[in-house]
Order: sequence, then structure tokens, then C-alpha cells
Amino acid sequence: MPSRSRQEWIRLSMRTPGILIFGMVLAPCGLILNLTSTVAPNWRTLTEFQNRPADEFLQQGIWEVCRASSINTRIDCSLQDATYFQQQIIEVARGLMVASLIVTLVGLAVAIPGVRCWKDRPNWILAGLGGLLIFLSGVMTIIPIAWYTHIFRTIPTVSINTAAPPNPAVQVGYCIILGYIGGIFEILGGLVMFIGICRCCGGKNRGETRVEEVTGTRFRNQKRPTRRVEVPSLDRARSSASSSIPYSKDSMDEDVSFPRAKSTAARTVNTSNGGRPYDVDL
Repeated sequence: MPSRSRQEWIRLSMRTPGILIFGMVLAPCGLILNLTSTVAPNWRTLTEFQNRPADEFLQQGIWEVCRASSINTRIDCSLQDATYFQQQIIEVARGLMVASLIVTLVGLAVAIPGVRCWKDRPNWILAGLGGLLIFLSGVMTIIPIAWYTHIFRTIPTVSINTAAPPNPAVQVGYCIILGYIGGIFEILGGLVMFIGICRCCGGKNRGETRVEEVTGTRFRNQKRPTRRVEVPSLDRARSSASSSIPYSKDSMDEDVSFPRAKSTAARTVNTSNGGRPYDVDL
């Protein structure tokens, strides 16, 4: 066999590799969670206002501020809060969250043609680039979410003066939790898909095997066919008189596995002359 400078790899099945399935499942889930976190007005919740009903609370997002009540389901989202929306964290969060959604869609559009299970092998370049874009989109989600979580108690608002006592109770909204989960999903999914560009773990991460290993295993597993030798049976047929088991003549004849010699025909004696044989007969 001629020596090869590069090792040749082969895929033994057309099944999509597990790392691509993992990334293509987590990326859309992260996209949905990040979309909910972006448009929903609940990045933080303010309760226990002074001179306000006890059941009333305020929900603030990056696009609007809503007043709601725990008694009824009516929500008023027509509140204006210029002080809150002019904060740097709000402007940065708007830009990064929208950019994250766009980059995720672009990453999925690039990765889908590379993750085609009806081909012999995926296009690892396209799948890896799509995974890289999805990874970056997850990072762009985590940055504003983590920054907002770090300072969410000190963000000023004209709806209620957080610096004057008594301070209202400030709680983290569900958008922060969804943003964290969605960002982590995209980071993990994109990173795992990007790993597919590199052939590591002996090619197992890409579902590939070296050609030498495949051919060597086949030759080792091949067994030399055994030669069948037919040995004639030497068992003698028992006589019907000495055995307690009845045997028929036909069964004894069939038991012999080798051809028998033909018996010579009995000589006929010409007895037409008074029963005396001729000399020719003798």
C-alpha cells in the first residue's frame, strides 16, 4: 500500500453527528427564550410603593413600563419614564438583544445547509461557521443580562424615587431568568457545533473512523471457512433377532451413508435334462 501523508477518514453511517443535533436543538430553544426576554416588560419588578395600593406593582423592561395589580388582570403599559429609558444599560440592552436575535437567525440559516443528513457527510465548514455565529449571539445576550442584574437595584426611575426612603422592594423579573437560560443554550449549542470543525477524540465527535481501522477490523474479523469432511458411518445394523427395538429393512438400508457393492447374480443351472446339469453348466 502506498504511503499517504494525510490520514483518510470515512463515515460508516449517514446519521447526523450528535454534536450537530445537540446544537440544532439548543439554538432554536435559546432563540425563543431570548425573544421572550427582549419583548416582555419584566426585567425588574417594583413593589411596596408609598401612598399607593398594596396590591399594585410596577414592571419595567427595556421597551416599556407597565403597572399591574395582583387583584385583577388589567395591565397599564402606557407609562412614560424618560429617566429610566435614558440609562446607558437600557440603550445597550436594546441594541445587544436585538442584534443577538438577528445573529441567531443568520447562524441557523448558515448551519442548516451544512447539517444535511441525506448526504454522505455534513459540510463541516458551514456547520462550524453557523455554530460560531450562534455562540456569539449567546454572548451578546449574556452581556446585557449580567450587567442589568448587577445594577438593577440602583437604576433610577421617575415612577418611584428609589433613592428616597422608604425604598420599594425591587425584584428580578422573569425576563432576566429567561435571558440567562437562552444565552447559555446558545453558547453551549454554538460551541459544540463549532468543535465539529476540528477532528478530535479520534474522529468520534464527527462520527468518522480511519480507513486503516475499518479495513484492519474487517480483515481481522474474517474467519477462514472450515472444510467439511464427510465421514461414512461405521455403525452396523443390528439384527432384528438380537435387538429389542424393531428395525425394518428399509430403515437399515437408509442408514448406510456410503454406496454398497452390487451383489452378483446367482448362476442358473440348466435342469432340463432330467435334473442333471450339463458339463457346460459345471
